Amino acid sequence: MVKICCIGAGYVGGPTMAVIALKCPKIEVAVVDISVPRINAWNSDQLPIYEPGLEDVVKECRGRNLFFSTDVEKHVFEADIVFVSVNTPTKTRGLGAGKAADLTYWESAARMIADVSKSDKIVVEKSTVPVKTAEAIEKILTHNSKGIKFQILSNPEFLAEGTAIKDLFNPDRVLIGGRETPEGQKAIQTLKEVYAHWVPEDQILTTNLWSAELSKLAANAFLAQRISSVNAMSALCEATGADVTQVSFAVGKDSRIGPKFLNASVGFGGSCFQKDILNLVYICECNGLPEVAEYWKQVIKINDYQKNRFVNRLVSSMFNTVATKKIAILGFAFKKDTGDTRETPAIDVCKGLLGDKARLSIYDPQVTEDQIQRDLSMKKFDWDHPLHLQPMSPTTVKQVGVVWDAYEATKDAHGLCILTEWDEFKKLDFQRIYDNMQKPAFVFDGRNVVNVDKLREIGFIVYSIGKPLDAWLKDLPAVA
Repeated sequence: MVKICCIGAGYVGGPTMAVIALKCPKIEVAVVDISVPRINAWNSDQLPIYEPGLEDVVKECRGRNLFFSTDVEKHVFEADIVFVSVNTPTKTRGLGAGKAADLTYWESAARMIADVSKSDKIVVEKSTVPVKTAEAIEKILTHNSKGIKFQILSNPEFLAEGTAIKDLFNPDRVLIGGRETPEGQKAIQTLKEVYAHWVPEDQILTTNLWSAELSKLAANAFLAQRISSVNAMSALCEATGADVTQVSFAVGKDSRIGPKFLNASVGFGGSCFQKDILNLVYICECNGLPEVAEYWKQVIKINDYQKNRFVNRLVSSMFNTVATKKIAILGFAFKKDTGDTRETPAIDVCKGLLGDKARLSIYDPQVTEDQIQRDLSMKKFDWDHPLHLQPMSPTTVKQVGVVWDAYEATKDAHGLCILTEWDEFKKLDFQRIYDNMQKPAFVFDGRNVVNVDKLREIGFIVYSIGKPLDAWLKDLPAVA
């Protein structure tokens, strides 16, 4: 029986291994992590992450051929294939601070694999890593190998949160990169056979190691670039009276462009886009390509501009001050159908409002109060370290209340911000909300989910990203 072990029980490791266990009943899969609370959660009825369909997959396989354990060394020792899916945060100090990936966790995983292995193994990079990481890992393993042979493969994940299980069941492609040696090709074939249990062979692409590593960074950079492009257009639409929804629909009808990732919003979030672009920027700079680095940096600059613009628009609309005013925040996750708040634009919007002394009342159907308080008091990039290495008890932000109901959040509020496109926000009784808010009542729709005309009929002053401006807003100075 082939044995697979995955180091790291997070958003990538947990779902990926659960699907491999489901689709390959003859393979034993162990997911290991040094975090006891996280492993306990995977073994309980309350999984540590929310992802539609994940619970059913885990329940079907857990205890049969899927195991979650803190005994990292035992399972690595027994495995034929070791996936490494550990955090690769952005460095906050030293060489490459603010851009380069911090490979501390990766390196310690590689050293541990070399220490405990008594048989040949295939080691698979699953985390997003900078190009040439495989080379570094290979050196660590080879220099500590004690005669054991290791083959390194790069197998980047292309999951979208909220649809991760669907993406794993029907991937656009599975990418496997390896050395162009007989041993490297044999390792690629071994991993290919695992995926071939359910993925058609023509969708399993094989490349050299560097191409696989770079493809992941490139894919995320291209997706983020589309979002920044439409967000740049949204600012121009507001200035000219065009409607960004109509513009992006017309643009997306061009079959060369297509309609995906063309929704204007308050900005992109998630664990990968910003981190991967910063990484790409750093790699370009290190390889003497400053013009290329500058090009990709602009994608992040537009994203930051969009968040700042949203906050400035809100404050200037409300008589240029939100001090002591209650502002309702609907949605905190970086997108719908996930509880993930990593790099969510809501953090920067909330911090911007708190900087102007607003009082916030936040509601998100999947994010806990502890997580929201943690996010609002953590330093940039802290979120990407394992939980036990994050600041232990974050200071509570006093002007922030977290409630479990949209109507409670908006009661007596001066303004309402929609920062996540949860479906339930489209179905709210806005007349009831209006009746219970202070007047004039403002709606700032950062996801273009509300029917602007209907809300204006009720009496709201509405700002929707990239839409023709409300008469109230037109009289105000332009927001930069």
